[in-house]
Amino acid sequence: MAADSGSPSLLVLLDLIAAFDTVDPTVLLHRLKDTVGLSADVLQWFRSYLTDRTEYVLMGGCKSRPLPVTCGVPQGSVLGPILFIIYMLPLGRVISKHGLSFHCYADDTQIYIKTAPNSTAAPSHLTACLEEIKAWMDSNFLQLDSSKTKALLVGTPQQIHSSSISQFTFDSQIIVVSSSVTNLGVQFDPQLNFNNHIKDLYKTSFHHLRNISKLRPLLSLPDAETLVHAFISSRQDYCNSLFSGIPNKNIKKLQYIQNSAARILKGVRKYEHITPILKSLHWLPVSSWIDYKLLIITYKCMNGQAPPYLQELLIPQKHTRTLCSSGSFLLQVPPTRLRTMRDRAFCSAAPRIWNSLPINLRTSQTLYSFKALLKTFLFKKA
Repeated sequence: MAADSGSPSLLVLLDLIAAFDTVDPTVLLHRLKDTVGLSADVLQWFRSYLTDRTEYVLMGGCKSRPLPVTCGVPQGSVLGPILFIIYMLPLGRVISKHGLSFHCYADDTQIYIKTAPNSTAAPSHLTACLEEIKAWMDSNFLQLDSSKTKALLVGTPQQIHSSSISQFTFDSQIIVVSSSVTNLGVQFDPQLNFNNHIKDLYKTSFHHLRNISKLRPLLSLPDAETLVHAFISSRQDYCNSLFSGIPNKNIKKLQYIQNSAARILKGVRKYEHITPILKSLHWLPVSSWIDYKLLIITYKCMNGQAPPYLQELLIPQKHTRTLCSSGSFLLQVPPTRLRTMRDRAFCSAAPRIWNSLPINLRTSQTLYSFKALLKTFLFKKA
């Protein structure tokens, strides 16, 4: 959206050292009481869960002397990440005070800011914010690894070329603006085309497909399909709503992976027409599957089941007079300048695809029924 208005954005990814291991139980209990509002027995449950823990090493029947666990949240449980997120809650106020946008997921924190066209240095309030973040983490027994902090400038090729931001200093470390960064397992590039991510996905998928093809004569179709979903489909599906509007050459690479997997499963030759094979497996083509994932998020936004920061990006259509389409759950499609940028933004792509759905789909009563009807609709269309 920023690139569509003529400005690149600077994305900064922060890295913590052993984040879950350094949480102070006393501070966490304070957060649970004063920030979340827990009290009485519930607070006592958490105090019992987090304090007076011991640890020891058991090896070959020999047991070490137990030692008290003075910090960290118990890991391997559903509660671990949730408790860490609660521990990190005040960080949002620190970042917001400097007027920066941010997202946090467990110990991954990303900050992004719209920069001025032709800018020569990172904004001063960004570096001020990073210094305050480090100070806050130090006071909360967390260690920010400034040497592993990554930065990426996002925009059109012209905007990236005209910007002189190549590095900035943080905690006596020079942070170089990279050409690619990994964000929650997805490789981001300056134009958000995901070229490197799809290239690696292509390479990894065919490594596994070669192995599966060797085993295929020994496997039943359901067992082979389970392997394909475990090693291929799961990787293709991960965060694939991001791929809406990416260059067609990248979509073709993803489709070639799917076609190859389908041919191995069905044991057909390379040049046999793929559409009947995908139909027999009841697989949606890649482009339709991307739309499916994007529309699921849109449905959740329309029905209050998505995070507020996504819901606020979608604006229902309003009519000055009564029309047949009134109450049809249509969304406003914002005007855009660049097809390659804002047309791909969620606030633009989601309404455009959503409005193309028939009314019985848009008015589905439950997420379960919407998913079933949507897949049938896209499958028939494909």
